[in-house]
Amino acid sequence: MEAFEQEFDLPIEINKLSELNKLDELELPLLPVRDTVVFPRMLTPLFVGRDRSMLALEAALAEKSELIVVAQRNIDVEEPSIDDLYRVGTHVVVGRMLKIPDGSMNILVQGEQRVRITEFVQEEPYYKVRVQPLDETGEKTLSTEALMRAVLALFEKCVQLNRNIPDDAYVAAMNIDEPGWLADMIASVMDFKVGQRQQILDTAEPTARLQHLSILLAQELDVLELESRIQDQVQQEVDKGQREHFLREQMRAIQTELGELDFQTAELNELREKLAQIELPEVVKAKAQKELNRLAAMPPAAPEVGMIRTYLDWLIELPWLKATEDNTDINHVAQVLDSNHYGIPKVKERILEHIAVKQRAGDKMRTPILCFVGPPGTGKTSLGRSIAGALGREFVRFSLGGIHDEAEIRGHRRTYIGAMPGRIIQYMRRAGTINPVFMLDEIDKVGADFRGDPSAALLEALDPEHNNSFSDHYLELAYDLSKVFFITTANVLDPIPPALRDRTEVIEFSGYIEEEKLQIARQFLIPRQIEEHGLGDVELKITDGAIKGIIREYTFEAGVRNLERDIGQICRRLTRRLAENKINPKTITRQGLARYLGPPRFIEQLGEREDQVGVATGIAYTEAGGDIMPVEVTLMPGKGQLTLTGQLGEVMQESAQAALSFARTHAKEYGIKPSFFESYDIHLHVPEGAIPKDGPSAGVTMATALISALSNVKVRHDVAMTGEITLRGRILPIGGLKEKILAAYRAGITTVIAPARNKKDMVDVPKRVQRELTIVFADNLEDVLKTSLVSMHSAKKKSGKSAAAS
Repeated sequence: MEAFEQEFDLPIEINKLSELNKLDELELPLLPVRDTVVFPRMLTPLFVGRDRSMLALEAALAEKSELIVVAQRNIDVEEPSIDDLYRVGTHVVVGRMLKIPDGSMNILVQGEQRVRITEFVQEEPYYKVRVQPLDETGEKTLSTEALMRAVLALFEKCVQLNRNIPDDAYVAAMNIDEPGWLADMIASVMDFKVGQRQQILDTAEPTARLQHLSILLAQELDVLELESRIQDQVQQEVDKGQREHFLREQMRAIQTELGELDFQTAELNELREKLAQIELPEVVKAKAQKELNRLAAMPPAAPEVGMIRTYLDWLIELPWLKATEDNTDINHVAQVLDSNHYGIPKVKERILEHIAVKQRAGDKMRTPILCFVGPPGTGKTSLGRSIAGALGREFVRFSLGGIHDEAEIRGHRRTYIGAMPGRIIQYMRRAGTINPVFMLDEIDKVGADFRGDPSAALLEALDPEHNNSFSDHYLELAYDLSKVFFITTANVLDPIPPALRDRTEVIEFSGYIEEEKLQIARQFLIPRQIEEHGLGDVELKITDGAIKGIIREYTFEAGVRNLERDIGQICRRLTRRLAENKINPKTITRQGLARYLGPPRFIEQLGEREDQVGVATGIAYTEAGGDIMPVEVTLMPGKGQLTLTGQLGEVMQESAQAALSFARTHAKEYGIKPSFFESYDIHLHVPEGAIPKDGPSAGVTMATALISALSNVKVRHDVAMTGEITLRGRILPIGGLKEKILAAYRAGITTVIAPARNKKDMVDVPKRVQRELTIVFADNLEDVLKTSLVSMHSAKKKSGKSAAAS
């Protein structure tokens, strides 16, 4: 472009060359150039600064001011070698020359003809070459004329789109008649790369040169048109933004005059955009549009503006139709549940059954509502999270413990200041989908007072027949909860209202036996604590004996929460020793537990060591699982009064009265004089008096201890019993049989007496425990006494042997 400006705008006079023979070889100094190509007939300014180039220029000026100009292949090469130079260049004449203060020179050269280097005559101190001029003659045909017009048309479009090319360039091109000259002129003006220009220079035949140039012009035109479209789009966006800014400024000025605030309009526009973007049921969309119109008609200072705006936010952000797709791969779900939880086969089977039915029935099936009941620390809450992960659903958890207000479930009406939806709707908004796994934790700890009963409000949410139109006081719209996978948890079933209990599918979580706790610690607890305490690079081993020691002497629970806490304490102690650069033991044994956990917190509860009169061993169900419960009876002179101690509940006291009545009724059968009850007082005590006790299942134990004391017959120390007693001596079924048998097994008991009607519950008792224990099922107290009292048991064994001998 600079060459063109010099040619057409600057009146430069250059001395004419002497007559040259265009076909004779020439021997002239060589001037390598980096980033340009000089074409014949074109004036081109050049910058000369390299030492070798300066010497070549001085040699040319000393003779005829003629040079051979050749482009170098790589512009980054400071001192080009012969191989770095193209072989076709231009024979030029040096015109004007301007010295620069730094020693370099600016020169203006005019191209004369194309030449091809045939030989490098000299390399030092500058290049001198022998060149052969290229024959550029060609016949101007009709096709050449058409090609010239096509090139001119392309060039015209390029000039129009490229602001860097002056309009005079197209005018000059129109006045060129020779095809070769036209190609050289356009190639010198266009912003082609050096390699592309060199290709034009290499092509001596004019028609072929024009054809190659037309291809380059077409490619350049595509780029320029794309660039022009981008610029137009950018300009349109800029103009649009300026227009919107101008209109907003006008609107702000108008609103200022009217006393209105601009932010309200912005909020209304934002709410309208959200309503247009999200998918809502028709009823909800109509309600939202109605409230939005109300909001638009209100002045900004109206007290209801904030209430309506908050209400609209809830309607927009609640998931009304958005749902996640369930993962119905049964093998995947089973693998996820097994990898996160050990045991609990009933729960896993129920979830897999749900997946199987989901595969077959699709959306026709109702989503189950489960109730996990079991002692603390048995994995109820964490299992809910695992179920959500296995199904691919969102998980939310709402703790109901301590809730007393019905509004916590159903929300407050919008007429109240600061009204909010109930917790169910709040957690649905947090879930973001209409089908999350929703855990209602501690449902057995819901309270009730003058503000209402939250458990009654839960009836609708947990009823599969009606929860597709759950009513929240704040929303005033029916909300669909039928796709929610509700899971409730409780420690005991008794506090749960019958109507609420009836709406859930109860799955009991029993306490873990020692072997299960050992496996859970091995597979989950120890690896997790080692990772959380940064001990992954330490070879730490906790022996099975140490784990059993923690279970028996440092924890007293049905679950594993305290077990994990004590393992974490061991890891903390080891981490501190590492920080203090002390040597840590690689193996933790049972003998070393006191070093990390202190002295044992619990003395392992074992059964009596010898047979005694008036002492029978019962089994109780507790929140920690099960435990043995000795019952002691002693006699003293008095007036026949019955004293009960040990913080016994009302039901348990009635069981003691029933046991005493049975003993008095059958006194003759057990060798007790009727007058004995009038001259002696009876004291019945259940140890650990600080712990409240209640329930009917201790009736059998109390009756056995009473009859043992009254008849002065010892009770076997290796027998434990449970069961409710009637006045006629019948044994009624009880609950928690598995936990009670496991407690007896841990205490070293060898024989357990249970109600005969509880025989069906033995399927839940581990097979190993059944093999190692003798389970006696009794229909009446006579069966119990035959097994538990020493004399009757001995007589029973003798009669059995004599019957076998006969």
